[in-house]
Amino acid sequence: MTTITTPITEDLLLGHLDVERTRRGLLPHRLPAGARRRIPDEQLAMAESQPSGVRLAFRTRATTITLHAVPTKRAYPGVPNVPDGVYDLLVDGRLTARAGVPGGNLRTVDLSTGRVELAEGPPGSAHFTGLPERDKTVEIWLPHTETTELIALDTDAPIEPTPSGTRKRWLHHGSSISHGSNATHPTGTWPALVANGAGLDLTNLGFGGGALLDPFIARTIRDTPADLISLKLGINLVNSDLMRLRAFTPAVHGFLDTIRDGHPATPLLVVSPLLCPVHEDTPGPLAADFSDGTLRFRATGDPAERAAGRLTLTVIRAELARIVADRQAEGDRELHYLDGLSLYGPPDHDAHPLPDGLHPSPEAHRLIASRFAELACARLGLLGPWAPSCG
Repeated sequence: MTTITTPITEDLLLGHLDVERTRRGLLPHRLPAGARRRIPDEQLAMAESQPSGVRLAFRTRATTITLHAVPTKRAYPGVPNVPDGVYDLLVDGRLTARAGVPGGNLRTVDLSTGRVELAEGPPGSAHFTGLPERDKTVEIWLPHTETTELIALDTDAPIEPTPSGTRKRWLHHGSSISHGSNATHPTGTWPALVANGAGLDLTNLGFGGGALLDPFIARTIRDTPADLISLKLGINLVNSDLMRLRAFTPAVHGFLDTIRDGHPATPLLVVSPLLCPVHEDTPGPLAADFSDGTLRFRATGDPAERAAGRLTLTVIRAELARIVADRQAEGDRELHYLDGLSLYGPPDHDAHPLPDGLHPSPEAHRLIASRFAELACARLGLLGPWAPSCG
């Protein structure tokens, strides 16, 4: 068997907005370089480098494929080990195999002090065998919460990039829930489930802890081609206790104004927060709680301070609905609102509780995806006739 080694180049990637050539490989980024220069904290810098929704895509007859890469794994002292990242391989849109990459770097974060240590480790490889011997489209979805430097592909047949522009482009921005927290593999996040079910080309700008109405995120969305844009806003603003209602309303308008500068008539869906009982009526900031030996989250604010403009999820839902209604009345017919409680509400929490009090379970990711596809397709009509398997 002849092995063909193909270095990873940008034309083999989808779902990214930039690449960085490192000493050992190609590092995909979900924000362009100009936006990355505006990042004010280590949390968002780490999140945008984690390739949620980023995948290798190519045509081939290969039956064996090996991906060489350098993952950056995470550890938190005093917390159970974070599982290694998963690489999902799809053949013609169907999940066919999963693998991991051993080795790599280790990033240790002390949650009590914020101190970060990075230890460099060796490259590793993910092996996929027994693939059908025919012409096919192969996608390898990278681990959604594990920064990954890509080196090369070894195959037993030539590969070529997939044709571009064959699918409608969906650009989504949100919090760690959109990033994929608690999903066990990269095509199990709710945006990936929607995209693969509806045949959409996903660019996922869901960033753990990073949906904070930053202007450089709005400019990135403004400048990125898209056929559909969705924004899931609110939870990070509450759990970071970043702003009060007086600042929130003009910040949302400014965020939407910037997007509309580049996408004046693109369907734009504003999604309010899913149910999160700790923050429904209690402001942030959020605190990690290890009192029972596992990681859970609790709100530390005072509900009485809502009168002074402290944000809660109920406050944000009402204000987002009002903002969208006002802008619709001003003539923006392609702006839409979706109540997050219709995606995950009290009955859903009873059936699928949040394991850590903040992030949905893998089962809840599937539920949210199903609801989003149903509501965005059938009720809102945003995906239109070009969503062949929506819902």
